[in-house]
Amino acid sequence: MVKKDKEILYRRVFVWSWALRLFHWSFALSCAVLLLTGIYIHSPPFTTKWAEFKPQYLMATLRYYHFAAAYVFMAAVAVRLYLLFFGNRYERFTDFLPINRRNIRSLWQSLKFYLYLTDEHEWRMGHTVLAGTIYFLLFMAAIVMSLTGLYMLYPDVSWISKMGVALFGSLQMARFIHYILHWCFIFFVIVHLYIAIWNDFKAPEAIISGAFSGSKFLPAEVEED
Repeated sequence: MVKKDKEILYRRVFVWSWALRLFHWSFALSCAVLLLTGIYIHSPPFTTKWAEFKPQYLMATLRYYHFAAAYVFMAAVAVRLYLLFFGNRYERFTDFLPINRRNIRSLWQSLKFYLYLTDEHEWRMGHTVLAGTIYFLLFMAAIVMSLTGLYMLYPDVSWISKMGVALFGSLQMARFIHYILHWCFIFFVIVHLYIAIWNDFKAPEAIISGAFSGSKFLPAEVEED
C-alpha cells in the first residue's frame, strides 16, 4: 500500500527477463511504424505526383516499411506467446489473469486505485491483474491483426487464403477488422503512456526504467508473492 508522510525503504527486485524486454521494445517500435504508415496507406493526405521526371513512390515506400514492421511485430508476438507459457513466474499468464480468487481481488483493487476510489496501491512483483488482462486482450488483438494482414498481403497463397476465408470470410471483412483494430491500438498506446507516467508519480515502482533494466522497486516490507 502507498503510505504517506512516512519514509519508506525500497528494495530492487528483478522481474522482467531480457526476452520480455526484447518483446516489449520490438512490439512498441513496430507498432509505431505500423500505426503511422497504416494511417497514410488507408487515406493518403496528399499526392506524390510533384514532378513527372522525378517520381517519389511515397506510397510504395511506406507500404514497404509497413510490411517490414509487420514481420517484426509478428516475431515479437511469437516471443510473447512463448513467454506466456514458458517465461519466468511473472511472465506466465497464470500470474496476471483473473483466473483465481486472489487475482480477482487484485483486479478489483487495481480498478479502485485507477478510478481514484482509494489511495491503496497493491504492490505486485509482476503485472497487476488489470494491466495483465488488458495486455492479454491486446495480445489477442495482435494475433488477429497479424492474420488479417497476412490474408490481405498474400491472398493467392493457398493455405493463407483458406485460413482467411475460414476466419474472416471476404478480404473486405478482413480489411475492415484490420482497420478497426488499428484504432484500438492507437487508443491503447495513448492510455498506456499516460498510465505508465501517472503510475510513476502515484506508486514509485520505477516501471518506466524497468522496461529497460527489468527491475522494479518495492517497499522493503513487501514480501515476494
